[in-house]
Amino acid sequence: MKIIKYLIQFIIICFFYVIFKVIGVKLSSFLSRKLFKIIGPIFRSKKIINNNIKKAFPNYNFKKLNKIKSSMWNNYGRVFAEYLYMKNFRNGNLSKNISIEGEDILLNIKDQNQRVIFISGHFSNFELMAMQIDKIGIKIGAIYRPLNNIFLNKFMERIRKKYICNNQIKKGIGGLKELIKLNNQGFSTALMTDQRVSQGIKSNFFNEKAFTTTIPAQLIKKFNMPVVPIFIERYEGIKFKMIVHKPIHFSNEDTIENITNELNKILEKMIHTNPNNWIWSHNRWK
Repeated sequence: MKIIKYLIQFIIICFFYVIFKVIGVKLSSFLSRKLFKIIGPIFRSKKIINNNIKKAFPNYNFKKLNKIKSSMWNNYGRVFAEYLYMKNFRNGNLSKNISIEGEDILLNIKDQNQRVIFISGHFSNFELMAMQIDKIGIKIGAIYRPLNNIFLNKFMERIRKKYICNNQIKKGIGGLKELIKLNNQGFSTALMTDQRVSQGIKSNFFNEKAFTTTIPAQLIKKFNMPVVPIFIERYEGIKFKMIVHKPIHFSNEDTIENITNELNKILEKMIHTNPNNWIWSHNRWK
């Protein structure tokens, strides 16, 4: 039954993508955000989203909470439409819509052929971060979680490998082996530290314990790699500002747990900077 369900979902998505391809990116992004504001709350738990926001902002009133939720669905919808235009964001007319603060940091990493760990979360159109890193010439492998829908996942994997970065590494044991292999070859790593995971450690996140991936900490300990936090925010519809922070070096004395806690603190600061840009529907505290 799941196969039939996934196939129907894929057909519906293809139908919308045909329309989006005809009407162009600006109108597609606008219509998609309107659509997701309607259908999003049907498929995602309002309770989980509300609880997540309250964990981060316990003093927010009903009006502020609803503004964050509305902004999240707005962003969800826009990202859905923008996948169809990844080619344009990378090399076409939309590439000028992405500005980079801290580009000199990326150029220095490239010129010195450094291995680093780029960390971020599901902010704005998060796919554009790995795209820009790869585009600037840094050898990179990006960790991703395959979609449950096998038909849609194949479609998304093709987009990611062709326009974002070729080395797409599936989350899991097999992916970890591939990741270590790439690191041994001098590749940097990019990953989102905000996904809920079933394996990891319980780490502080907005004053509550949440299962958190230890992959960044393991790479730091194994390869002595610095961490480079990156944040991306959306403004004026389909324009983006990517902020690259200075590399953070951990000492040999830092434990896996300490490093993971510090990386969660960095993620918290990013969320507090612009909560409207984060995807609040992941159940991090399950």
